[in-house]
Amino acid sequence: MSPNFKPFRLALIQLGSITANKTDNIKHAREMVLRAAADAKKPDLIVLPEYFNFPCSHPHLPSSAEKISFTGKPYDVAETQSETVKMLSGVAKETKIWLIGGTIPERDVDDKVYNTCTVYNPDGVLVAIHRKVHLFDIDIPGKIKFKESETLTGGSSTTFFDTEFARIGLGICYDVRFPELAMIAARQGAQVLIYPSAFNTTTGPLHWELLQRSRAVDNQVFMAMCSSARDMTANYHAWGHSMVVDPMAKVLVEAGEGEEIVFADVDPEVMYSARAGIPVTEQRRFDVYPDVSKPRV
Repeated sequence: MSPNFKPFRLALIQLGSITANKTDNIKHAREMVLRAAADAKKPDLIVLPEYFNFPCSHPHLPSSAEKISFTGKPYDVAETQSETVKMLSGVAKETKIWLIGGTIPERDVDDKVYNTCTVYNPDGVLVAIHRKVHLFDIDIPGKIKFKESETLTGGSSTTFFDTEFARIGLGICYDVRFPELAMIAARQGAQVLIYPSAFNTTTGPLHWELLQRSRAVDNQVFMAMCSSARDMTANYHAWGHSMVVDPMAKVLVEAGEGEEIVFADVDPEVMYSARAGIPVTEQRRFDVYPDVSKPRV
């Protein structure tokens, strides 16, 4: 059963200055988390973007991958080989805030590399990871070609985690184009979906807002995607526009293109009102079509 849904404040860090110097990127991310936490109205949950510690299109991305070795059991951050995990755990504990640590390239024991999101509680404990399920392999002639599967392996599980204020479903960027992932999380009790992301300037203007509003209204949940800032000198031009959408598909907050922190107050009553007025959660016809949230047999 999902926890009681309570009002909370969410912060999205649209991080800029992501270079091939991983140490500098990690330091800058820490500084921005501290800045978000120091807001006059302190957030309960802070989110970083996809590939915040190393550029997503850099040819040496696989060599920057870190070993995390999280199995879901009690995790000793002091013993981890991941410098990024150590920073994220430390700053979550220092600020006493829940932290979704964007994504970083992760190398597992079988030498496979994943695009991985890590989550920390206010004590700095690593409580969940999500490996990007759907890899970004696209080819739009004359505009953009990208094949994430050339260097990465896709994850094979859905992910949510519980806080004292909500159940949070996780996805990463391209995962948002596959509504089943959001449906599964929502039907398993997630009231909020959060996807660290980095859409580009080709697909961003067309689909960034559309997809978030669609996933929100489909499932009558809050939806947020946190992007990196746009850098036109980089190989990959992120769209920016980090956003939070409510269960009625209303955009609560939207960033611009540059580095920025945006805040949103998540009000459970908006979800309850949406579900009472348009009760699709009670009207689904699983006698006509299958419930994707049920275990496969």
